[in-house]
Amino acid sequence: MAEYLIFLAISTSIFALFALGLNLQWGFTGLINFGHVAFMTLGAYTTVLLSLKGVPVLLAAVIGAVVAALLGLLIGFSTLRLREDYLAIVTIGVGELVRLILNNQELPVGDTWISGAFGVQSYPIPLVNLQPNLLIRLVMIAVLTLVAGITFYWLWRWTRPTYAVKRVSKKQEFVSRLVVASLLGLLSAAIYISGVIGLYNYNPKAGLMLLSLVTLAFVFWRLEVLVRSPWGRVLKAIREDEEVPKALGKNVFWYKLQSLMLGGAIAGIAGAFFAWQLSAIYTDNFQPQLTFDAWIMVILGGSGNNVGTILGAVIYFAYDTLTREFLPRIFTNLTSDQLGAFRIMIIGLILMVLMIWRPQGILGKKEELTLGK
Repeated sequence: MAEYLIFLAISTSIFALFALGLNLQWGFTGLINFGHVAFMTLGAYTTVLLSLKGVPVLLAAVIGAVVAALLGLLIGFSTLRLREDYLAIVTIGVGELVRLILNNQELPVGDTWISGAFGVQSYPIPLVNLQPNLLIRLVMIAVLTLVAGITFYWLWRWTRPTYAVKRVSKKQEFVSRLVVASLLGLLSAAIYISGVIGLYNYNPKAGLMLLSLVTLAFVFWRLEVLVRSPWGRVLKAIREDEEVPKALGKNVFWYKLQSLMLGGAIAGIAGAFFAWQLSAIYTDNFQPQLTFDAWIMVILGGSGNNVGTILGAVIYFAYDTLTREFLPRIFTNLTSDQLGAFRIMIIGLILMVLMIWRPQGILGKKEELTLGK
């Protein structure tokens, strides 16, 4: 169970990172990006190909994020003049273009060139070959404890009412925050216990989990600072009506470009962790479905809300895990393909009900709703 929780923690943190990049682009800036997986693909391939050339894996991941940001720069200069559905069509085409180019070109894998269709295997993964002594293991556990402590403290502060809860809407917001914080707190406690067990008896996956959680915590912290800054307020103004910041002298195109590049860089980092988790990557691992998985997470949690995006990732992977475990036991007469289709039908139904009952998502604010504008 501890190993399985570690695996789920890695998967959830990777896709939470991936969805945070999309939330910055769409939730805060209003850019409809249906090709978000292209940034993850470039980040993953850049990281593993550079690490096979001898570049340290963490430096390779940073370079992968930079390359993904440069793709955002390229996309931005060529497409940000477009609006809404036209931008969506172009971005989904870019996502497939990147995947097909990598699939049909020869790649510099180590000292040889290999067709991208054969994928990339046997690349360095951080902390896998590490044989830590007791002191290093205790330091890693201390770092995990620090992350867990900050998480619990932040959840407490986020839940604590700093306003009068006399109005019904405020009471509802407080109750929803309390429920969400309780669930996230219980999940964090379970992951923390599993991580301590995995780090003390050193499991390389536990080391990767620690690295991914630290990265997620850092990115979330900096994004929260950014979206509350004047820069973030300009992004929200662009999302609502870009003519208003234009009238105030803001360079709307430049702000959109920055948002697209930063969101792409975050997705590139997620791609590096995705490659490390898989330990072998193929272009089929980066289908357009990953982009729409991220959209599901953002819509579920609430667009324009970073906590909601992380909550959406947690709900998505909880749903994925539970249905994989229990649906085959309930519907014994269905094949694996039928079960897969049935799981997609269920989450589609959940999204339709959510759009009717709470279109802004679980933690989204209705007054900031951009869906359907």
